[in-house]
Amino acid sequence: MIGREAEVKIMNRLLNSNQSEMLAMIGRRRIGKTYLINQTYQHHKVFDFTGTQYAEKDTQLEKFSTKLSAYYTTSPQLKTPKTWFEAFEMLKTYLKSKNRTSKKRVVFLDELPWIDTHRSGFLAELSYWWNDWAVHQNIVLVLCGSAASWMIKKIVNHKGGLHNRVTQLISLQPFTLAETKSFLLSQRIKMTEYQILQLYMVTGGVPYYLNYVLPTETAEQTINRLCFTKTGMLNNEFKNLYAALFDNPENHITVIRKLAEKRSGLTRSQLSTLTDISPGGGLTKVLEELEASSFIAAIQPLHKKKKDTLYRLADEYSHFYLKYIENQKLGAKDIWHKLAHSQSYKSWCGYAFENICIKHTDAIQAALGIQGVYTETSSYLHKKSNEYAGFQIDMLIDRADNAINICEIKYYADDIYVTESMATTLRKRRETFRSLTNTKKQLLNTIITTYGVNENEYSKDQIDQVITAKDLFELKSF
Repeated sequence: MIGREAEVKIMNRLLNSNQSEMLAMIGRRRIGKTYLINQTYQHHKVFDFTGTQYAEKDTQLEKFSTKLSAYYTTSPQLKTPKTWFEAFEMLKTYLKSKNRTSKKRVVFLDELPWIDTHRSGFLAELSYWWNDWAVHQNIVLVLCGSAASWMIKKIVNHKGGLHNRVTQLISLQPFTLAETKSFLLSQRIKMTEYQILQLYMVTGGVPYYLNYVLPTETAEQTINRLCFTKTGMLNNEFKNLYAALFDNPENHITVIRKLAEKRSGLTRSQLSTLTDISPGGGLTKVLEELEASSFIAAIQPLHKKKKDTLYRLADEYSHFYLKYIENQKLGAKDIWHKLAHSQSYKSWCGYAFENICIKHTDAIQAALGIQGVYTETSSYLHKKSNEYAGFQIDMLIDRADNAINICEIKYYADDIYVTESMATTLRKRRETFRSLTNTKKQLLNTIITTYGVNENEYSKDQIDQVITAKDLFELKSF
């Protein structure tokens, strides 16, 4: 298994505790939750059951009894229970029949949002089974679901019998660049880091997507096959992605589309205006669900109030789909080869690389040598005024050691050559930022780029630190 070291360590700790544990694992579709649980707990799992999407209670109960029957080595097919109370009583009987050992037993219930159908009583009976019996039985109960917002509301923050019962929450994230590289190497795929970066801009480090990469192809060939051929698994993924996670996903998709159009991000107020979704409960619910599922990220501008929070589209695949796949005619020969060398794509890469850098902030801080320093990361936007021209700062790292890194993020296919004009822009921006914020901290112009910076008199004068894509590959996990 590639990566996931921190999560495996937590899961093993639960096995070695002296009490029953309830683990809730959340994460978007295709992220590898079920695989991680099955791999880590394969020698401890005594029962597992996965809900069926759109199935009614009777069908869920029938499949539950069929699965439980399979765990008995000699018993015939069990009778289908009529209620979830009967189902959990059957599970209790089965677990009692297992030989008692000091080893923790794992019960795994997957896709809970699909099991908990309307008026099924599932959550109430799960609560009763846990509180009345299972909590005393040296068990790890693993609850999992792709609908992160449902899991948080119904399990983690449950107001009833499951209130404060979750002893561990794991939010599984996509692979980092480092984990993506390790995964590809494990599949005998030896791409350069630059090619992996290109691939990451499309897949976002989602393990399931990476399974479709072939050792014989370049990143460009892979993207063309997966996204622009009739059999490519990513050309229709967008249509299924949100529908599988959210009930009535129309508003979620509308928000995603608007964010894809604005690379600097949009405030809650701006989103409400552009989408016609009420700024109260409707939009709040959509934003919370999208953020919980890692599709969007909330960025706090420097010295701004909560209402000024900017929401950015953080899911690489969604942004790539809306920009390049959605309106393309599939099957045209080598269509991506043409698009990948267009000026439009080069410009788009700048935004995609910026998003990747924001996700890999820990790696940037490590490269700067400040991983032990308290920091706050934000953005900065100054609209044109009578005194100063308008400008935007991609990333600010405000440090407790009395310094601020003013980060300029640039995606280039080669080293950056700093011209006199660029040096002047960097100098003026630093001076203007100091005047506007009245900060007394040391201001460090920091370039984050693909390969590096050609050293000359202008770069020496205005660039204090350089971070490259290679540094981003040092982050083992989010």
